[in-house]
Amino acid sequence: MININEVIETNNMIQKENLDVRTVTLGISLLDCVSDRIDTLCDNIRLKIARTAKGLVPVCREIEREYAIPIVNKRVSVTPISLVGAGACRTEEDFVRVARALDEAAREAEINFLGGYSALVSKGMTRADELLINSIPRALAETERICASVNVGSTKTGINMDAVRLMGSIIRKTAHLTADRDSIGCARLVVLCNAPDDNPFMAGAFHGVTETDSVINVGVSGPGVINHAIQTVKGRPFGELCDTIKKTAFKVTRLGQLVAQEASRRLGIPYGIVDLSLAPTPAVGDSIAEILESMGLEKAGAPGTTAALALLNDQVKKGGIMASSYVGGLSGAFIPVSEDHGMIDAASCGALTLEKLEAMTCVCSVGLDMIAIPGSTPQSTISGIIADEMAIGMINQKTTAVRIIPVEGKSVGDRASFGGLLGYAPVMAVNPWSSRDFIDRGGRIPAPVHSFKN
Repeated sequence: MININEVIETNNMIQKENLDVRTVTLGISLLDCVSDRIDTLCDNIRLKIARTAKGLVPVCREIEREYAIPIVNKRVSVTPISLVGAGACRTEEDFVRVARALDEAAREAEINFLGGYSALVSKGMTRADELLINSIPRALAETERICASVNVGSTKTGINMDAVRLMGSIIRKTAHLTADRDSIGCARLVVLCNAPDDNPFMAGAFHGVTETDSVINVGVSGPGVINHAIQTVKGRPFGELCDTIKKTAFKVTRLGQLVAQEASRRLGIPYGIVDLSLAPTPAVGDSIAEILESMGLEKAGAPGTTAALALLNDQVKKGGIMASSYVGGLSGAFIPVSEDHGMIDAASCGALTLEKLEAMTCVCSVGLDMIAIPGSTPQSTISGIIADEMAIGMINQKTTAVRIIPVEGKSVGDRASFGGLLGYAPVMAVNPWSSRDFIDRGGRIPAPVHSFKN
C-alpha cells in the first residue's frame, strides 16, 4: 500500500523537482495496411492510426487531471515504413506521400511526434530501404511531426558502411532543406546501432515487427529528482551515493508503471514497457550535467565525468528494474547537448568536447545526441562520426545513436536554436582531419567475435 508520506514525497517531486512522465507512446503495427497501390496504402495507414490512436490524447489528459501527474508528450510509433511501403512505393516521391499521410494522421490524433519513418539496414539495403532513406530529407522538410531513423549496425551483423556513407549525405541534405530553421530537420533524424523494438523516445522510436498489434510504452524522466537526492549525500562514500540513486530511481519508475497500467486499462491496449531514462530538458533543475556536478565534478566534461555517468546509468537501471517487471527501451541517462542547460554551459565554455561526449556514450544509454556542428562539415566526416558511434554500440552490445545537426551558415561559436524541448546549442568544433578514403571503402564491417554465441 502507498502511505501518506509517499504521496507527499511524490507531490514534492512533481511540483519542485521537475518529475514528469516524458512520453506515453502508442505503438501501432501497420503490417495489415500493406498494399501494392500507393493510394490504398496511404488510406489504410490513415484509417488504422485514426482508429487505434483516437483515445490516446484524451486518456492521457484524464490521467493527468486525476493523478496530477504531468504527461509531457503523447506519441505514436509505427512499423518501419520501408517494410510497410515496399509493395507500393516504387519511387522516392511515393515514400514522401506516405510521410505526408503519416503527418496528417498524427495531426488529426493531436500527438506530438510520430516515429517509424525508418529502415533497418544493419546487414544490407533492399530497394525499398534505399528509396526510403533517400526520401528522408524531403519527408522531414515537408512534414511537422514525423521522425525518421535508420539502424545501420548491430552486434550480430556488424556495420553496414554503405548505409553509413549514405547517411552522411542524407544528414547534409536534410540540413540544407531546413536551413531557414537552423537545420532543424536533423533533430528528427537519428542513426542507430542495436535499435530496440520498444523504445518510446523520439526520434528513434518505431514499432518493431516482434511487437503485438498495438502496445503502450511509457518513458518516465526525473533528472531533477535524482539531483535533489544526490545533494543530500554530498561528500559521502560511493556506496551511499549508489543506494540513494537506486532508491530514487525505484520511486520514479513506480510512477511510470502506474501511468502505463492506467493508460493500458483505459485504452484496452496491452502495456509493454517502462523506459526509465533520465531525459533532460533545457529547464534549470532538469539536467544530467547538474547531476554529474552534484557528484563532485566542477563541470561536466572534467576528468571523472565518464566514471560518474557510468555510476549514474548503472544505479538508475538497478533501481528501476526492482520497480517494474517490464523495463525496456533504452533506460538510463541521455546526454543531449541542446536539451540540457548544464551540457550547453559545459560545451560553451570548452569543458565538454565532441571527443569527450563520444567517450561518455560508451557508458550511457544512447549516444551523440542533439549536437550542433558547423554547416560546412564534409559528409564523409559526418559518416566517420556515425561509424565511430556505431562501433561503440556493436562492440559493447548496447544501443548507440547519432543525432547530429550540421547547421547551415553557422560555424564554431555560433548558436543554433530549435525551440521547445529541443532547446538550443553552441556549434561545436569537429576534428578537421579527413576520413573520406576510409568511408569510401564501402561494404560491411563484420560482426565482432563475441557475437557468435550459438
